[in-house]
Amino acid sequence: MATYFRYGEKEIAYLKRADARLSYAIDKIGKVRRQVIPDLFAALVHSIVGQQITTKAHETIWKRMQAGIAAITPATMSALAPEELQGFGISLRKAGYIRGIAQKVISGEFDIAALNSMSDDEVCAQLSTLKGIGVWSAEMLMIFSMQRPNVLSFGDLGILRGLRMLYHRGKIDHQAFEKYRRRFSPYCSVASLYLWSVAGGAIPELKDPTTNPNSHHQPATTNPPPLT
Repeated sequence: MATYFRYGEKEIAYLKRADARLSYAIDKIGKVRRQVIPDLFAALVHSIVGQQITTKAHETIWKRMQAGIAAITPATMSALAPEELQGFGISLRKAGYIRGIAQKVISGEFDIAALNSMSDDEVCAQLSTLKGIGVWSAEMLMIFSMQRPNVLSFGDLGILRGLRMLYHRGKIDHQAFEKYRRRFSPYCSVASLYLWSVAGGAIPELKDPTTNPNSHHQPATTNPPPLT
């Protein structure tokens, strides 16, 4: 049975009070259902598979792996030769990352269960010691496996695009990003779900100023709140 990121009225009410533009997006989009992978190791493999490829390609390869492998565990991943993993559609480099992490988990060199008791910063630092895992991958794992509530990724292109579209900004630099992160905290992960939806075109009248430079305002019929 599929598991979805958990959030409810408490988080929605807070975010709507905190930011009028986000409130507008929440009302337009409604409930966002994003599937999560509760098993931390499977989620790590899923994250590596998805690096630097399209969402559609990611989904295709992941379904192929799920169909072809009994269970995505450290033991099964470690037992597969790199060429066998490559046969599912991933690169040899990614296959090496996956097998290397699997072997570290099996040997006890990397205690994956210990992540659950760490702070967000500690999780990022610990995961970043693994070859093939950087800050972005760690942040995605915290949202889409651990369901941590307060993650907003500056390294995610979809998040930056969603911010540009929602606030009609040509660029989101660190200073602007931190302003929005503080505004959405402590429910940045829920805000992230809505920003990804905006970036994906869930509100057609919101355009990306960097790809629509001549679009200086939204259609009057949408009536979005003032930009802040």
